[in-house]
Amino acid sequence: MRLLLLSGLSGSGKTVALHTLEDEGFFCVDNLPLNLLNDLIQELRTGSHRNDGRVAVGVDVRSGRDALQGLPENLAGLREQGLQVELVFLHASDEALLRRYHHTRRRHPLARKGVPLVEGLALEREWLGPIAANADVSIDSSDLTMHDLARQVRARLATHEAGNLSLLFQSFGFKHGVPVDADFVFDVRCLPNPHYETGLRHRTGHEAPVVAFLEAHREVEEMFDSIQAHLQRWLPRFAEGHRSYLTVAIGCTGGRHRSVYFADRLAGAWRGVRNFTVSTRHRELDDHLTDAE
Repeated sequence: MRLLLLSGLSGSGKTVALHTLEDEGFFCVDNLPLNLLNDLIQELRTGSHRNDGRVAVGVDVRSGRDALQGLPENLAGLREQGLQVELVFLHASDEALLRRYHHTRRRHPLARKGVPLVEGLALEREWLGPIAANADVSIDSSDLTMHDLARQVRARLATHEAGNLSLLFQSFGFKHGVPVDADFVFDVRCLPNPHYETGLRHRTGHEAPVVAFLEAHREVEEMFDSIQAHLQRWLPRFAEGHRSYLTVAIGCTGGRHRSVYFADRLAGAWRGVRNFTVSTRHRELDDHLTDAE
């Protein structure tokens, strides 16, 4: 049985993620009291309810702080029973969460009478901090639409094959911030910048003129070889350690040229490698995540 424990900040998109997983065939339960998790697993294993062995359970601050603190021990026990357990955490910036709450006018679960929303968000981050730190996969939904988030969930979670490491190559621009869900971050800002070349500024790293410009510089090839050598040395160790998900982020200044080129090229180099399922995301272009091949 494969069990996804889906947690995250209120307003970060957990409901969208659960609905997406349900559409993909997962048996989904939201806001299950954590003391009933073992009972649910037992029922799905031995009861008459039909399912294909894929289960997703939403977990958040409504479970209470004491129950959340006991979650790591609970998960360890489930893994000892032979379950494939994966902890997924959805992040979002305070700015994005405040904007969403203002739009929906919903009440934050920790917002007691007279307690400002900002304080409720801070308390929630404190409660969920240990879960976020131990997540197998993290998704930052700050700049994602509901459709973008659903695409990420399908590509990174629903299509994940047992025994494979799901490897995401993500381009980004440093001027917009480093992705919080990155495991490796490589900085390619030292390389020649197509932004300053006539005719290339409004193109992207996907396009042949930008590719030709970058590949005409020896240091671009040296940077690629250096990054690839590092990944070839260490990614297999993560796979051997039963890691299920890993994000490699490549950043340039604006996230449109150099980082896009490197993310595409690295993804191409790793597609087809045994025990790796590869996808790409270009954060500053259109937040579209290319489905794994």
